Amino acid sequence: MTAPVPPRPGDPVRVVMTKWGERPHWEFDAVLLGTDEAGDWLGLPAGGTMSRPGADYVAPVDQALLVPAEGAQASRGWLATFHATEGPLHTYVDMTTPPRWDGRTLRAVDLDLDVIRENDGRVWLDDEDEFAQHRVELGYPDELVALALSTSERILAAVEGRRAPFDGSALAWLSLVERLSV
Repeated sequence: MTAPVPPRPGDPVRVVMTKWGERPHWEFDAVLLGTDEAGDWLGLPAGGTMSRPGADYVAPVDQALLVPAEGAQASRGWLATFHATEGPLHTYVDMTTPPRWDGRTLRAVDLDLDVIRENDGRVWLDDEDEFAQHRVELGYPDELVALALSTSERILAAVEGRRAPFDGSALAWLSLVERLSV
């Protein structure tokens, strides 16, 4: 059996997020824009649809998503979404298990915690209550809890400090999303 072929820039890709225990969560189609030292950049144009059981969300503006570059697993437990300037938010970072490519499908488990930066610059950690609840209800292993907590602290500091890749470098990738059509 041959290994799945990794996607190349311009290829359509599928993002599949689950909750712990293989519970379905958000899924959507995107396009691989390219790769740089920060990781793989995906594009979701305005009008693209994200779906999960019981809910659909239509992207109001172009979005560029960053899958962190390969490296130590402990540093890769997140996925970032950068919104076009007229969007409802500037940056939304999901704490996840380290994302992995399975051919043209990106897979990760959402671990509830999110770091959010609004357009006015306010930054905060969201869904701590959901994380605490799911930690018990879904039986998160201790190493998963440690990953989510340490990653959220590191990402919160990076977003607050506007350190790469949260320093505005996503704007170049967002400009590529404008050329995509839904």
